[in-house]
Order: sequence, then C-alpha cells, then structure tokens
Amino acid sequence: MRVLPGAWRRAAAGAGLVDADGATRPTIFAEMSALAARTGAINLGQGFPDEDGPAEVLEAARSAISSGRNQYPPGRGVPELLEAIAEHQQRFYGVRLDPAREILVTAGATEALAAALLALIDGPEDEVVVFEPYYDSYAAIIALTGARLVPVPLRWPDFQPDLQELAAAVTDRTRAILVNDPHNPTGTMFTRELRDEVVRLADRHDAVIITDEVYEHLAFGRTHEPISTLPGAAARTLTISSGGKTFSATGWKIGWISGPAELVDAVLAVKQYLTYVNGGPFQPAIAAGLRLPDEFFQALSEQMRSKSALLGEGLRSAGLEVSRPSGSYFTVADAAPLGVTDAAAFCRELPARAGIVAIPLTAFATTRNRDRYATLVRFAACKRVSVLDEAASRLARMTG
Repeated sequence: MRVLPGAWRRAAAGAGLVDADGATRPTIFAEMSALAARTGAINLGQGFPDEDGPAEVLEAARSAISSGRNQYPPGRGVPELLEAIAEHQQRFYGVRLDPAREILVTAGATEALAAALLALIDGPEDEVVVFEPYYDSYAAIIALTGARLVPVPLRWPDFQPDLQELAAAVTDRTRAILVNDPHNPTGTMFTRELRDEVVRLADRHDAVIITDEVYEHLAFGRTHEPISTLPGAAARTLTISSGGKTFSATGWKIGWISGPAELVDAVLAVKQYLTYVNGGPFQPAIAAGLRLPDEFFQALSEQMRSKSALLGEGLRSAGLEVSRPSGSYFTVADAAPLGVTDAAAFCRELPARAGIVAIPLTAFATTRNRDRYATLVRFAACKRVSVLDEAASRLARMTG
C-alpha cells in the first residue's frame, strides 16, 4: 500500500504516532479509552469530568438555544463572552483588555494554540521551546507548522526544569516559548523564578510567549498568576484559556486567546479559516459561568484538591510513589516500586490487574527523552468521589 503524502504525516510523526515501519497508530487516549470501554475498567486516563457543571451555566445554554441563538456568532465571539472574559481577567488578575481588539473566542484552547502557532511560525528555521512532558497536541501542531520542537525536560518528582537547560534551549531561532501552567500532564505549577526567566529569555531573543492556562482555577493552595502579569511580559504574551475545565463542559469547546491587538489580529487571520466560528449558544453560557461569584471558583479548586488527595492515597496504597500535584486534573505516579520498567506496557495490563485505565507519561515526550519517564503514569482525578473511592479500593486489592 502506498504512503499517502501530505502534512498529516508530519503531524502524526510529531505526536509520536508513526512506528519504525512507517505505520500510523491511534493516540494513546483513543487506545486506552477503547480499552476501558471493552473491559469495564474505570477510566482515569482521559481528562474529562463525569459530572455536569453548574446549573446556571447549563440553563444559560438551554435558554440561548430556545431563544434562537443557533446561527453563526460574530467572528471574534459574541459580545457578552468577550466582555465577560475581559471582566474575568480584570477581576482575578488585574489585567485590562479591550474586548473588541484584544480577545478572540476559539474552538477550545486547542484551536487557539493551533491558530497562534500557525500564525506566528514562519517555517523550518523557527523553533518552539516546550516543557516536556507536554500535552500531545503541542508536538503535532508544531510539526504541522514545520518548525522544530525544542524540549526542556521536567524532572521527577517536582517537575521543575533546570534553568540552565532552559537558557540553553532558547536562542535567536526561538520564535515562541510555550508554557502550560498549571501543567498537563504532571500537575505541577511553575515557580516565580522560572516564569521570570521565561520572560527574560523571551525578551532577550525576541520570542513570543504562548501560555496555556486552561487549569487556571484548579490551583491547590495558591493563586494562579498569569505570565502576562509579570514585568515586561504583556507586550509579547498570548494567553489561552477555556471554559471546558472550569465549568465541566469539555464537549462545548469554547476557548479564547488574549493579548496585544497586533498578535490577536495575526491569530484571527488564521483562525477565521479554520473553524471560522463555533458554539453560538454555548458562548453566552460560558459568559454566565465567568460571572459566577468568587465562592464558586474557590469551591472548585478545593473540590479538585480533595479529589487529587483521595486519588494519591489510593495510588500510595498500591505501592506506587506519587508526585503531589499543585493543580490541574492530574497526578503522576512512579510504578517502578512494583517492578515496572515500561509504563506503556503497565498501562495496557492495568485494566486486567486492577480494573483501572491510566496513561503512560512516555506518550507526552519526545523519542529521545522517553527514558526519563519510562516508569511514570498519569492518572486523572476529575471524577465523582464515589468513582475515585472505587478506584482506590481496586488499586489496594492489586497488591493485596
């Protein structure tokens, strides 16, 4: 069978989905979710909640649908969502944005990231610095642009990088530094020292900072601080977030990107030829969510912290070493104490051993650095407490 030419293959290879013989395979998420469905295992692999979000948000969507808001929204987004995003950034971070020029609504954070990279990367001479392990779409999109991904490894168990390695990675060829904070897949939050260094290096080498902040309201015991608020950062930073994680509405795919008008206009020039627009009736619903009282956001963070702690206890009871997350949905555990040497093989066996599905951290790393994460596994805590209790019981029986 002939190899079908096209950029799709570059994207697949970037995401690590091309085998040595040239065959392509599905993502680890598709494989593990199918395994969960086939075996009846609890799916702690893919990061989506199993509960609906706040009633006010759901009712706002129903109201928008029933009142006829089902056609194309404006290209930049419906005015009430643009205004709600601006209010949110001012309310939580003191960031002032012009809703008409400095914000763009997108089909989730993933489209915002794709449009930003496609807009700002100019070809194979450009480089994008990424903290590794990374959300797998980063590598696919960077490969699609033709640029070179330059990884900066995060180190077990706190998943902070070596600042000297970061400084060596950023050069005059660096077009963008991509920062995900709170971080998927590790659950870490980056130190102020690191974020200051990102800004310093971006300024020194005239790079754009692109931040993925979709877990901004899932920080544990500390307040998330956008990089754009740091001295010297605002003029070169594009900030991405979405309503999916905050309001348990991942299927709605309502995200946004904000920053200097010049950069947002560049992203719009590409985004308008990707999805054009999306989610007309869901945009006012997310606007309603962003305007919920502070108590909602505080409770959201505390609930996820509690769920992460419950998951961590279950993993420790099974004999794994556990990294304590600072935010996000995710907890990383080291299966080496169980004699594991291959996290991917362990994850494929886990449904039979314990009735649990998880994701190997090697799925989020470049080929040359996978050995660093060979025994590490990511688990998602964004499930009902009863599900996490059952998962903990199953894990305990695995070594009982």
